[in-house]
Amino acid sequence: MNTERKQLFITHFFDAPVEAVFQAWTDPEQLKHWYAPDGCSIAFKTIHVAAGGSYHSCITDPVHGECWVKGTYLEVALNKRLVFTMIMSNAAGNSVSSVEAGKDKDWPEHQTTTVTFETVDTRTRVSIYQTVSEEEAKKTGAYQGWVKMLGRLSLMLGEIR
Repeated sequence: MNTERKQLFITHFFDAPVEAVFQAWTDPEQLKHWYAPDGCSIAFKTIHVAAGGSYHSCITDPVHGECWVKGTYLEVALNKRLVFTMIMSNAAGNSVSSVEAGKDKDWPEHQTTTVTFETVDTRTRVSIYQTVSEEEAKKTGAYQGWVKMLGRLSLMLGEIR
């Protein structure tokens, strides 16, 4: 019997060229406008988008407070692919357990997120694969957060076209 859970996978189409979409994922000034769930904001203490580079960010939620995350960019292929890790942390950049960070006990301590970018006619297809169970992501709101953030990115890209 297969006991593996289905991992999170989301695909979204943007009415924008792949170069603009990729830049929105790699430019800290653009990220701060869309890369947080609705009603929340994100600030980057550090960010260096390059293979081997890292980031340390904080999403601030008016209800739940701060959520610090850090990670490393494992792969950055221009206009094609981003692969980065995500680990819960504190403001000082020290790793903390998911439970200490306020996550459910089933939330993974370490995640890898892979984002691919593909031109389809005049649009860009972005596919996100994250090493967290889809069931857990939907239960915690992470899945819905991704969907809303991608919607915000669509609006932002529409404004700059």
